[in-house]
Amino acid sequence: MKTRAQLKLLLVQIRDKPQVREEEFDSFVRFAGINSDQLSVLNVFDQPRFSPQLVDNFDAVLVGGASEASVLEPEVYPFVPDCVQLLQYCKENAKPVFASCFGFQLAVLAMGGEIVRDTADFEIGTLPIQITEAGYQDPLFSGFPNPFYAVSVHRERAPQLPSNCELLAYTEQCPHAFKVHQRPFWAFQFHPEVDKDILIERLSVFRAQYTQNAEHFNQVISHAKDTPWSNLLVERFVDTLVLPPENNKTNW
Repeated sequence: MKTRAQLKLLLVQIRDKPQVREEEFDSFVRFAGINSDQLSVLNVFDQPRFSPQLVDNFDAVLVGGASEASVLEPEVYPFVPDCVQLLQYCKENAKPVFASCFGFQLAVLAMGGEIVRDTADFEIGTLPIQITEAGYQDPLFSGFPNPFYAVSVHRERAPQLPSNCELLAYTEQCPHAFKVHQRPFWAFQFHPEVDKDILIERLSVFRAQYTQNAEHFNQVISHAKDTPWSNLLVERFVDTLVLPPENNKTNW
């Protein structure tokens, strides 16, 4: 029987800049409440082709965000098809998955859905996220206020969810969280692993990509709010859904 400290997680990372690679890794470790040696990294910029069976060696899979790639351009980013196949394999084999932002978009494709690109008026900053009735029944969102604030910065989105997914949270613009039916598989368009301070740090790196000018950048960061509820989700996933039934608080 594994204890929490014995869990081994895999982070599928889609980051090219060394600074952001390190920051994202540290953020997942911090908000998952694990030790750094419990989290292994598959960075798809370094290893664009891989077998989905590699997840067999881990208790759960985390998928991070990306500001240097697009799920809509597999011809440019050859790791996209392998990422989709990996998530399909996780779904078929009931491997626990926690997918964030770019990971959400990969998960939508893996479940047979569609992603579209917004050239203007995309979501950026800390946003109020609404919880659905199904979300209230979900173990990860139990006790959350409605709405709650979360970091969301993305130029691509799912206009709707695949039929095998249950909507848990949303904004007026798009779905923001779902669970795959009868599987321990959750995905979030927002960033549960990012808080206000990390948002400001990361947006400083990618300001030319996401903000129009210095005034727009300053406006986004000046309106940023703390996101304590959103940041609970990674640890709840580990504590309630990755641990063996003898040690966790609920079953999926």
